[in-house]
This record gives sequence, structure tokens and C-alpha cells, in this order.
Amino acid sequence: MATANGSPRARALAAALRQARNDRGISARQLANKLSIDQALLSRIETGKRIADVETTARILGALGTASAECERILDIARHANEPNWLTTGVPGIPQQLAGAVASERDASVIMEWSPMIIPGLLQTNDYVRGVAQADGHPKHDVESRVMVRVSRREILTKRNPVHYEVLVGDVALRQQIGSNVAMIDQLRYLIKFCAENSNVTLRVVPIRTGWHPGTAGPFVLYEFSDAPPYVHFEHYSSSAFVTDSDDVDAYRKALDMIGEYALSPSKSIDLIAQTIVEEHQKDEPEILA
Repeated sequence: MATANGSPRARALAAALRQARNDRGISARQLANKLSIDQALLSRIETGKRIADVETTARILGALGTASAECERILDIARHANEPNWLTTGVPGIPQQLAGAVASERDASVIMEWSPMIIPGLLQTNDYVRGVAQADGHPKHDVESRVMVRVSRREILTKRNPVHYEVLVGDVALRQQIGSNVAMIDQLRYLIKFCAENSNVTLRVVPIRTGWHPGTAGPFVLYEFSDAPPYVHFEHYSSSAFVTDSDDVDAYRKALDMIGEYALSPSKSIDLIAQTIVEEHQKDEPEILA
């Protein structure tokens, strides 16, 4: 085992092992006794302060009686836990990256996000999540599973000592119809209300027709940590990547600054969201606003 390097994979591995134990309803003390290891060591593994090697990971999963498919998924993370960057392509790789994203959100001190075409995931309402999943053809049980995951991820914004979230949203995301008009109006109202109630969240809208800026290349998220170097995450339809190289991270930090130069102030952004409700989503169902 090695000291944790704060990489996305290392965080994902810690989260996966912790979740595997919780799923079995076994306490950390019970598992440590089964493995004949110190409980403090197990705690460091599950909190990402130590990286479990493949052998230790296999021992933990074996003691828990974890199903073979889940074992292989977690072991694959362990095999590459010390690698800094992380690229996956194709649907099978997405669950591993999702674990990395969730762990990054939980551990971050600051999250900065650029989302040009869609409302950012951490600010999506349940019906908005359903609208996205249904449009993508997911079965009903999977849709509701996605809603539950999204709800749990939002808790990082409202917990005690919440993460500081700075988000830049493209004007298009406000006007893009996801689900019904009712769902869109509820989503935009939620943005207004949530930002007003949570001072740790700063939302700024980038208007259309601004010309070229770095954000035209696509969405990305930058995570900062109090105990590890920052890194960037990209997520697209069937592929995603974590990038940890310091020069690349600095480039994306600069990109956020450049995009921010085109963004409205937080107060003007809220005014634009309210205006968009009336102009774009009220027209077919005006009684919604009554």
C-alpha cells in the first residue's frame, strides 16, 4: 500500500470499498477483525488516506463476499489507482468514472464548472433528471435510480461546511427544453430559489452571441482540494476523462477566467433566468405562472 496521491482513481477506490462494506451491513471494526488488520488502517483506506493495493483490495472484497462483477469493477480501479490521468470510453467505463466524480465532489473544497448546453447536474431538479434520462431511452427503473443518485449528490451543497460551488451556465441551457414546460419552469425557479438560499453557490449566465471563447470547446469541471492538487473532469455522452497535469489544470483555470469575462453578474443572471421563464417556457402554458 502507498500513501494516497489524491488522484481521481484513488478517491474512487476508497469510496467503492467503503460502499461495499456498507452494502453488506458490516461495521469497520467487524471487517478489520475479519482481516486481522488495525481498524485505523482500514479507516485510512476507506477515507483515501492510504491506497489499497490489488492484493489488499481483493482480501477486503473477499471478506465482504462481494459479488464477482462488482469485485472485478473495484479491482480494476485498484490496478490503476496510482495512475494520475483517467480516460474511459464506452458505456462500461462510465460507472467507474461516476464513482470518481462522486468522490471528487464529496472531497472537494471548491468546484468550478462550465456547462454550456444543459443545467449542471448538481443543480438539476428531479423532473429535469427524469427528462434527460427518458429522452436517452433509459427504462423506468433506471430513470428512478438516476434520480436517487442525483439527489444524494446534491447534498454536498447543503451539508454542514458545504463545498463552494462556482458555476458558469450557457444561456442555451436555460432555453433548452428538457421535459415539459412545467418541468422547465420548476427547474428555473429552483435555480433562483437555491442560489438565494445557499451563499456557497455562485451561478453566472453566459449570454449567447458572445463570439469565441474557450468554453466553445465544451463543458468541464475543475475540482480543488485542501489536501491534494486540483484536477479537471470532462464528461461526454459515452466517454469521460480526468486530467491531473498541472499545466493542463492551469490552462482550464485560465479558460474559466476567460469565460467569466463574458458572464453576467450573479444578480443579473437571476434576472435573466426569471425573464427566460416568461419568454421561453410560459408561452404554451401561461397558467403555470399564475
